[in-house]
Amino acid sequence: MQLTSQDELLSDRYLEREMSWLAFNKRVLELAQDSEIPLLERAHFLGIFSNNLDEFFMVRVAGLKRRIAAGIAVRSNSGMLPREVHSTVLTEARSLQNLHNEIFHKEVLPLLKQNEIEICRWDNLNDDEIKKLNDLYNNNIFPVLTPLAVDPAHPFPYISGLSLNLAILLKNPKTNTELFARVKVPPSFPRFLNTWGQRFVPLEDVIAANLDALFPGMEVTQHHTFRVTRNEDVEVEEDDTENLLDAMERELSRRKFGPAVRLEIEETMDEKVLELLKEELEVNDDEIFKLTWPLDLRGLSSIHDLDRDDLKYPKFIPRSIQIYQDVETSSAADIMEAIRNKDILLHHPYDSFSTTVQRFLEQAADDPKVLAIKQTLYRTSGDSPIVDALVEAAQNGKQVLAIVEIKARFDEQANIRWARKLEEAGVHVVYGLVGLKTHAKLSLIIRQEAEGIRRYCHIGTGNYHPKTARGYEDLGLLTDDPQIADDVAYLFNLLSGYSANEDYDRLLVAPQGIRKGLIERIEREIQNQKIGLPAQIRFKCNSLVDEATIDALYHASNAGVKVDLWVRGMCALKPKVAQLSENISVRSILGRFLEHSRIFEFSNAGDTEIWIGSADLMHRNLDRRVESLVQLTEPEQIKYVQELLDLGLSQKIKAWELQPDGQWILNQYDEQNNLLADLHDVLIQRSQKRTQLDG
Repeated sequence: MQLTSQDELLSDRYLEREMSWLAFNKRVLELAQDSEIPLLERAHFLGIFSNNLDEFFMVRVAGLKRRIAAGIAVRSNSGMLPREVHSTVLTEARSLQNLHNEIFHKEVLPLLKQNEIEICRWDNLNDDEIKKLNDLYNNNIFPVLTPLAVDPAHPFPYISGLSLNLAILLKNPKTNTELFARVKVPPSFPRFLNTWGQRFVPLEDVIAANLDALFPGMEVTQHHTFRVTRNEDVEVEEDDTENLLDAMERELSRRKFGPAVRLEIEETMDEKVLELLKEELEVNDDEIFKLTWPLDLRGLSSIHDLDRDDLKYPKFIPRSIQIYQDVETSSAADIMEAIRNKDILLHHPYDSFSTTVQRFLEQAADDPKVLAIKQTLYRTSGDSPIVDALVEAAQNGKQVLAIVEIKARFDEQANIRWARKLEEAGVHVVYGLVGLKTHAKLSLIIRQEAEGIRRYCHIGTGNYHPKTARGYEDLGLLTDDPQIADDVAYLFNLLSGYSANEDYDRLLVAPQGIRKGLIERIEREIQNQKIGLPAQIRFKCNSLVDEATIDALYHASNAGVKVDLWVRGMCALKPKVAQLSENISVRSILGRFLEHSRIFEFSNAGDTEIWIGSADLMHRNLDRRVESLVQLTEPEQIKYVQELLDLGLSQKIKAWELQPDGQWILNQYDEQNNLLADLHDVLIQRSQKRTQLDG
């Protein structure tokens, strides 16, 4: 069956993706406003907002500026030209940054002070605090600082992206001439310095109070903080794949010289200083963001780390699946035997990552019967036990293959280090396919057993990253199913060698198969609806911007198929529009954990079909990445995922609902004005009950 022509759908059927992303970050900001959330968590959400917005400017806004500079006048699918999108984005981002500033100063900062946590200005410090910080400055900070003058003999210095800086006006008392200098606030020190107890002062205040020591004999007349965001998206030509690692390292060194896309300044900055910065940094007025002290609130994460459990979410210990609980006696054989008995569905962070996936790989590395391990690595931690397990496996004589994605945005440098470490240990390191990022989350273990070779797989929705696995919600499947093992083996052969195979039994694989496979299943639901069979579609993903998939869902809605979408971030689909999407609802859930799993459920005439995996519904995932989805077949696993979708889509759970105009409305209370349940609290309680039953 073929879907009807796109011409039959409304021409303005897509929301602008960049504005949808900003709407997502606005929802993060709303968490910082939520009085039901513990105070330090609210402060943490302010820091997350700042970090998110930085990345948005470094990549998305930078991309818009590149298209404008290149004269590319192609309209986005929302109908806007790049210049129009850029202008609209800057206006909305400015509004959000001002709101962010207001929440910090009017809500979070006073509440912190009420709870004996203070972020002070230098003028508010007492004599003992000033002495302590002056000693710290003289002994530790001063030796690191480099004052840079700007005059005919000293050109304007390069300002690195996201660095915090002091713009300083000086007067030479001998000549009565005005001078300008810049001092970079060193990132090697904490953003907020502890004075005593839980009182802090911003690092730049300490430096500003001691500028006389940097400029002896000069009169400091003014000082202002400023911060530049640059284009830091990395682009590497992959014609010569043998030199990809070196090419990436060269590109990373060039990244810091990207053009400026935003200038943040203190609102008190002198106009003469501002004009100088504008000219030297080549920014326009609409790219200047005037903010109240302090700039750069990413450092609130250090305030969040304070030992104040009374102001944080209650501590939660992930569930250790019973077969892994006895660390002393468990072995690789125990784990493999458990997988042979039945596939194991994992749900992180409710199920422990360290006692499941991590130990699965660690014990395989130590198991003499394991012959080979194949692993994809997109992002991992600085002290990665996954990397250590692969190194140990290679040292133990096993054949180890690691598909390392060194182009994982903002993790490139770390991944280069791990690639070199793995290579030095004898691991076969491959960087995937030319022109494609490897984003699939796959492990394959080949083991010699009495009856012959058996293969064990892990297929997940999240990265092999022990730290983020404690805060990101993800699903994973441990299995020895021969069909899945064949599929995964074929896929690894494609990534490390040459393969024209595009046929898989239990996987859908991008770039060839995921969009096609999902749309075929959407079409099947439409056909089932037309002949009176059960038909329904439920998706959970991080982003939905792929036009072909959106159009297929519109057609399903017009055919009468009920479509429920659970989208954490960007969504370009317009729900609840007459003659377009009347049967489509879209909701978003944000909170303690980052919703990260991808689930695709089709009613399939009553024989429910569920897929989980790494792919979001975006062009980059479906066309420019190697992604994988795996079909769940065991009834117990299908039931678990269905119940998860039931819960997340329930009107009893607090969530944002997307409106046709792109606005998101938070549903936090029921009709009786009772607070709706928090999804993560409910799932934690369920996990704890399962732990008690296991015990």
